[in-house]
Amino acid sequence: MTSPATPSTESPSMWKQPRAVWAVAFACVIAFMGIGLVDPILKPIADELGASPSETSLLFTSYMAVMGVAMLIAGFISSRIGAKRTLLAGLALIIVFSALAGMSDSIGAIVGFRAGWGLGNALFVATALSTIVVASAGSVGQAVIFFEAALGLGIAVGPIVGGQLGAISWRAPFFGVAALMVIAIVVTAFLLPPTPPSGRHTSLADPIRALKHPGLLTVALTALFYNMGFFTLLAFAPFPLDMGASQVGWIFFGWGLLLAISSVRTAPWLQRRFGTIPSILGALTFFAADLAMMALFVESTTVLIIGIVIAGAFLGVNNTLITEAVMGSAPVERSVASSAYSFVRFSGGAVAPWAAGRLGEEVNMSAPFWMGTIAVLIGVAIFAFGSRHLRPGPAPTAHSATEGEAVLVGDAD
Repeated sequence: MTSPATPSTESPSMWKQPRAVWAVAFACVIAFMGIGLVDPILKPIADELGASPSETSLLFTSYMAVMGVAMLIAGFISSRIGAKRTLLAGLALIIVFSALAGMSDSIGAIVGFRAGWGLGNALFVATALSTIVVASAGSVGQAVIFFEAALGLGIAVGPIVGGQLGAISWRAPFFGVAALMVIAIVVTAFLLPPTPPSGRHTSLADPIRALKHPGLLTVALTALFYNMGFFTLLAFAPFPLDMGASQVGWIFFGWGLLLAISSVRTAPWLQRRFGTIPSILGALTFFAADLAMMALFVESTTVLIIGIVIAGAFLGVNNTLITEAVMGSAPVERSVASSAYSFVRFSGGAVAPWAAGRLGEEVNMSAPFWMGTIAVLIGVAIFAFGSRHLRPGPAPTAHSATEGEAVLVGDAD
């Protein structure tokens, strides 16, 4: 039955979302600011606390490792206490652990508190993505683009805020995250209606079982190796740059801004023109070439800056299209598919920062970027081989009104 509420497939409808979807998206922006907020202060932390690059990179490793494992339990928790309570619990944990990290006096303590931060982010991110996808007033593709736009905006703004606060003290960005998360938790609490637990309780084993589907496994393994390149860039690039927190913040702002633009504009255009699978393969290949360029000219600050910024374009395209591919890669609930995918991909994000730091210390500054290049090319090979298990076209066009109401009960808009 058609009604005025039937979602349109036209791109402008992506921005015509229910109030609660905007609330979750705003909280996503704040949550993802936490990633970029820390990046400009990696070297200042290392200098002030006497830590090596590999020790400092453990801030990413502990964060990503715990976040990946916690993705397996996010659906289990959400299906029992509801999406809203899960989101709020995640935000509360981020507030507590980011503040504790700011009060720490050793690299070990910061690494430990970042692990707790990762747990909070896992509960929030896994639930936020599935909530936006199910409750959005448009297609799955539009919902993913909407989510990636929030991600890109948060990542773009984070380095600027982190760089400016980091110029005052390396502790300031941690307290900045805590303050911003207080805003996010208030917005989520007041604008997101109560979301009762779903009818079926998700088991802890569901995400692992979902990986038996070759399409989902292909995308997850591709993302594992792709994330090794992603987090090599994010966690190690500040060291060969050897700049102040404010300067690094502006460089990664350019990276994040390009990531956000390509997520929303370039990715859909490439998908329409070339299809999802060729576009992902192209974005990954260009990203590998970009990392190789940085490896070859690692002593050139100009080349490093250009390489970091243009990487945002390739990462934005890949993030949007590969996240969308996950949603239709297996005949399981979207939240389960998201948890399984995130568990595997964040393993790459956990390994790469520490490995990059060790290679930079024991081999040379080029070695981490060569590691990232090889990892991304392995991801290209996996995706090229396994893409026959994926649907070649865009994801399904729309959600039903009933499906949206099941997730966001009581949203009057």
